Amino acid sequence: MQQQSPLSRNEFIALLAMLFATIAFSIDAMLPALPEIGAELSPSDVNKAQLVIGLFVLGMGVGTFVTGPLSDAFGRKPVIIATSLLFSASALTAWMSESLWLLLVARFFQGLGAAGPRVAGLALIRDLFAGREMAKIVSFVFMIFTIVPALAPSLGALIIHLSSWRFIFLAFALFSTMTTLWLWARQPETLSVEDRIPLNARRLWNALVETFSIPMVRLSMVVQGCCLAMLFGTISSTQSIYDVVYDQGDHFHLWFAATAGIAATSNVLNALLVERFGMRYMVSAALGVQICVSGLMVVLGMLDMLSGQFGLWIWFGWSATIFFMIGLTMGNLNALALEPLGHIAGVASSVTGSVSTVIGALIAVPMGLAFDGTVRPLAIGVFAVTLIGFLLIRKMARLERVPSPSAA
Repeated sequence: MQQQSPLSRNEFIALLAMLFATIAFSIDAMLPALPEIGAELSPSDVNKAQLVIGLFVLGMGVGTFVTGPLSDAFGRKPVIIATSLLFSASALTAWMSESLWLLLVARFFQGLGAAGPRVAGLALIRDLFAGREMAKIVSFVFMIFTIVPALAPSLGALIIHLSSWRFIFLAFALFSTMTTLWLWARQPETLSVEDRIPLNARRLWNALVETFSIPMVRLSMVVQGCCLAMLFGTISSTQSIYDVVYDQGDHFHLWFAATAGIAATSNVLNALLVERFGMRYMVSAALGVQICVSGLMVVLGMLDMLSGQFGLWIWFGWSATIFFMIGLTMGNLNALALEPLGHIAGVASSVTGSVSTVIGALIAVPMGLAFDGTVRPLAIGVFAVTLIGFLLIRKMARLERVPSPSAA
């Protein structure tokens, strides 16, 4: 194992931030293009264009399961390079797609490819740093990473203005190619041959069985899935809501940038409070507040009080709370899930990340497709999923209070 990267710390952080940014760029830059995609490829049901988000996320969830073990077996760089090539090839296929079906297939494989830089990139950091030093590096990486969601919709809108929605996929391929070449040219492999773990079906199966055998881990994965369902469901619907409900389609990217800017501060708040209150308490508090806020949105929607300028600002504020809540929940839930699995942390991280992402995608897709020209379907969906997550995190608290048999 190498002890340090030959890159300067600033270059290393910038490189990893750009690798991670592949996901945010691939999701958020597509949002301004949804109306055009729907009109061109699915004119009878333009709302189906939202599936370009859901299928990408689903592919990413499936890819997360396999890229961790692959990077342990073959090294970090080969996996990142290979999956980035898959990402770029899928982006080019999407660029040439003449049917919604082919576009969705390409987006699924693009999600598979995007999982590589995400999972293997984090493993690369873990190879070089440990403990508080690793936490500091990851924090810096994600501080830069959070800029991407704020800028991506504006970049997507600019590309559409200058050419067409198809050229967004060329931008994806170009972005991935540039970051991959940067990695190939500047960052050496961090996992030595003697430290690699050959692919072993029995080992993977045993890790999978152990992960699912622990009630706390199962609950954490499902709650993570609920949180991701809220996030992805909101992302899928947000452009349609701004455009159809509030006639703000031309300014959507500005509203989204403001939302992303507000949400970015949640990571700072969580870092300040989690050591004092604990991970589970932070998740419980965030979900509890979201139940109240989403419940209010459901009531306002039923009373038809979410239209006009007043409704626009209420929607903006509520959607910002959903993005903000992710910063107070996902990292804490991931830590809770991996706490009893330190001896198989690499495989367990792939399993928990994959399962929670797939759960989130499978719930988010029908939430997005339920859009009926109002905010009501999304409000009802978010309220229901938040309530389920809150009840499960309370069940987790009860499990923590039950003495283990070994302690009796």
